Amino acid sequence: MTRGFVGMIAGMALAFAGFFGGFGAFLLVAALGGLGWAAGRWFDGGGRIQDLRDGFERSRR
Repeated sequence: MTRGFVGMIAGMALAFAGFFGGFGAFLLVAALGGLGWAAGRWFDGGGRIQDLRDGFERSRR
């Protein structure tokens, strides 16, 4: 799947959420879509659970 096709599907999902569910549903779909995108990018980059844990430990200091 190309990035353009994935972007089109995401845009259609946001449009349906906004039309049928209102602005709150639009924001929820957009936030969950962004979270899914970030997780996918992290896994594609060879992300490991250890890296995630180390990031949280550094932010607490």
